[in-house]
Amino acid sequence: MVGYISDMDELLARLRRVEGQIRGLQRMVESETYCIDILTQVSAAKKALDAVALGLLSDHMKHCMADAANEGGEQLDAKVKEAADAIGRLVRS
Repeated sequence: MVGYISDMDELLARLRRVEGQIRGLQRMVESETYCIDILTQVSAAKKALDAVALGLLSDHMKHCMADAANEGGEQLDAKVKEAADAIGRLVRS
């Protein structure tokens, strides 16, 4: 079982809000809204996606890494590397 199952409704609600923001951005571009206003909304959408990503990362550490810590050894090393790689991708984006 993946860790975010208990928070799935909240996660899906956040993603639906992001989806709405993206649709709003499309409408803004189609209607030739002032570019700075569009950029402001892009920033808001990125922050919302970052919140989803950080929530998933937190759940990964609480569940997947905690389980691996109980097993130790290679399992733990793999989960730590997996989390570090994911953090690296988030920081670069």
